[in-house]
Amino acid sequence: MILLGSLSACTSMTPEPMIADAQVDAAWVIIGAGNQAIARANTKSADCPLINIDDKLTRMTLRAAAGTIPLRPTASNAADSKPSTFSTNTCEALLPPDARHVAIGSRVLPAPKANPQRIVILGDTGCRMKKTDNLYQGCSDPVAWPFPTIAAAAARLKPDLVLHVGDYHYRETRCAAGIEGCQDSPWGYGSDTWDADLLQPGAPLLAAAPWIAVRGNHEECARAGQGWFRYLDPNPYEKKRSCDEQANDDEANYTEPYAVSLGIDTQLIVFDSAKSGQTALPPVDPQYIKYRAQFESVGRFAAKPGVMSIFTSHHPVLGFVQYKGSAPSGFGAAFQSVLKSLYPGRYFPPEVQIAIHGHVHGFQAINFSSAHPATFVAGNGGDHADPSFPDPFPANASPAVGVTVESIIHSRKYGFMVMEREGSSWVYQAYDRDSVLMARCSMAASVAASAKIHCEKTAALAP
Repeated sequence: MILLGSLSACTSMTPEPMIADAQVDAAWVIIGAGNQAIARANTKSADCPLINIDDKLTRMTLRAAAGTIPLRPTASNAADSKPSTFSTNTCEALLPPDARHVAIGSRVLPAPKANPQRIVILGDTGCRMKKTDNLYQGCSDPVAWPFPTIAAAAARLKPDLVLHVGDYHYRETRCAAGIEGCQDSPWGYGSDTWDADLLQPGAPLLAAAPWIAVRGNHEECARAGQGWFRYLDPNPYEKKRSCDEQANDDEANYTEPYAVSLGIDTQLIVFDSAKSGQTALPPVDPQYIKYRAQFESVGRFAAKPGVMSIFTSHHPVLGFVQYKGSAPSGFGAAFQSVLKSLYPGRYFPPEVQIAIHGHVHGFQAINFSSAHPATFVAGNGGDHADPSFPDPFPANASPAVGVTVESIIHSRKYGFMVMEREGSSWVYQAYDRDSVLMARCSMAASVAASAKIHCEKTAALAP
């Protein structure tokens, strides 16, 4: 039973918790800049629900109203697109940093923790339905699309925080005729697809801990950007940054980076790479100019004395990708072209010791003998897996000029990561979809430029 604090008798006999339970479709907590925690809820009611924060009831405020957004240009052909319908109001409430109990009706939401000890990391979780790729996953098949299994497994570990490294939404076009496993699935960019790809299958993990949400390329404005700004972006909702109108895309496709403290000695720097491409940018390019200013902000965040910085973006800066018929190669040419002008030879401020990404649909843990941040790729959360890298990995492969790989472990197996404190250090563990440990990498919490990860793989880790 949820206590309703000091509400007076004027509440009469109306069972507010029961009303909230019936009318709230989903609820979750997002962490934004400066560790601000934000509770969000989707409701069928015309009024936002009451939220109980440490036995004090307040009314949540409307973030984005239900409605149908006129069709805008999308990444798909017009014949394969449709207007985006959002069937519920999205409401929100800021949470104080010391909140201990948060509930909407009888639904208890995870409260923020100032010093998280266990962080689940995953990415690229949606079920792919994309006509231009002629690729359709069996969204109703837990083997073909394991995100529901992964979300439940990760939730059972009772994390203090979840870091999702982007690409939540993949059901872009209608399931093709004759394809088993996705017939009658919702598609497009409205709330029914977000429910099917994230909010329903991810419910156990959304209930387990607050989320830091990194924006992926599938959440850019011509794709699922409308839902991104309603549900996951931590900033105040603005019409010009809603992705509803193409005329505003040049602003809405970019968000300023921000930092989240993970205790007193570590911070996470979150970067929006939704529009990052695969080719180097010339200095006169407007995107180069925008990204350079944002990476200067990253440098200012990273300069915090005595704090190790972990950089996270959806697109890898120093990770590998492999296209059919080719050898593994670096992916991050666009970011590299900007970063090398700011941090020649390293691509990152010296205080950045770890980089965590998604986008490539597999797991990678890369250590460099050159002075570059150790890199994890955790894009194996459910979407169609990418091809296996060769094993042994090519000895001369490099993700960028001047970068030398010391060691790499990798797998295309579905799964997730856990970042966990051990004393003054962090340990990074990779699990498969069934919670079987695949690899364990350790690293001291240090700002020393020579810090490395040390990885041990298990028999469960296979290419």
